[in-house]
Amino acid sequence: MRGALGGPRVLLRRLREVMAEPVSAQDRLDKVVVLIAANMVAEVCSVYVLGVDGTLELYATEGLKREAVHQTVLRADEGLVGLVAGEANPINLSDAQAHPAFSYRPETGEEIYHSFLGVPILRAGNTLGVLVVQTLRRRRFTPREMELLRTIATSVSQGILTARLVEDLRSVNPKE
Repeated sequence: MRGALGGPRVLLRRLREVMAEPVSAQDRLDKVVVLIAANMVAEVCSVYVLGVDGTLELYATEGLKREAVHQTVLRADEGLVGLVAGEANPINLSDAQAHPAFSYRPETGEEIYHSFLGVPILRAGNTLGVLVVQTLRRRRFTPREMELLRTIATSVSQGILTARLVEDLRSVNPKE
């Protein structure tokens, strides 16, 4: 599973560096999805964040259409992403569109991708979102790749919590 950036150890080191950078939560997630996609040799990596209203919003992506970010929203029980979030378990498919829970979103451009690996982003047993990788060719991701993505999701959870804290503080004390 040696990817374009040198394998899991290199990816994890780079992710630690990105998570420590003094940038906005959005910039951080944008960098994270690029790193993951390159390392896992996947055309797509996306982060969906579970909102307080129970919807899953596309927050960052490498490979899907950029204009879909913050525009694509799924109900928590909708699509493969909703299934991952609802069950808090990974889903690994070689042909995502053949799955009955698949939900087509034309604004994303994802219709050309076949494989799908989605893992829940968890923190203290609570689902914060879903981390997804997709490829053009049909394949099942290995158990090792799934475990790596689950480890990464744990790291991403801290970034999501930080972003939520900043949003909460801004809503309580908005700048004039």
